[in-house]
Amino acid sequence: MSIVFVISAPSGSGKSTLVRRLLEQDPNLLFSVSYTTRQPRGQEQPGRDYIYVSRAEFEAAIARDEFLEYAEVFGNYYGTHRSWLERARAEGKDLVLDIDVQGASQLKSKVPDAVGIFILAPSRSDLEARLRARSEDSEEVIRRRLQGAAREIQDYSRYDYVLINQDLDTSADTLASIVKAERVRRFRMDGEVRRILATFG
Repeated sequence: MSIVFVISAPSGSGKSTLVRRLLEQDPNLLFSVSYTTRQPRGQEQPGRDYIYVSRAEFEAAIARDEFLEYAEVFGNYYGTHRSWLERARAEGKDLVLDIDVQGASQLKSKVPDAVGIFILAPSRSDLEARLRARSEDSEEVIRRRLQGAAREIQDYSRYDYVLINQDLDTSADTLASIVKAERVRRFRMDGEVRRILATFG
């Protein structure tokens, strides 16, 4: 049975970099690419960054209960299609989702044993410095992201792990260790272990 790893973080916490490193290190992980109704931006590529569909297609999929979670943000839908979990199970891999707090809460209602990992910058000032260092956002956007971070952090207790991303290399190692530990824990609970024990009579 595939393990579902749900990774959330305020913008600027280093989540995308950590997830990329995790996927590069572990070939037994499959990354779930979100569906969206918005148009591609900049260098985004269909199938790699998002799966782009029309609003009508997205809403038809909602009606068929095809999403593990979805939300409408600034007039566009974003969601995790159930087919990613089916594919992970078929390939014998574990699934990694990079989604926000709202999506994580929805997903947990459909996949109760999903493993939640919340990534935090060491402090608000560190987060603000990282957002400014990216030189991607206006002052208004940075302010909005910091306000959003304050709200998201309040939900940290819903997650199984909180990873403070102070040093990138250390955090990447810790994230990989969490994945390994969860696999060991699930294996111990699996029927395969009971089968082996039974051979000892």
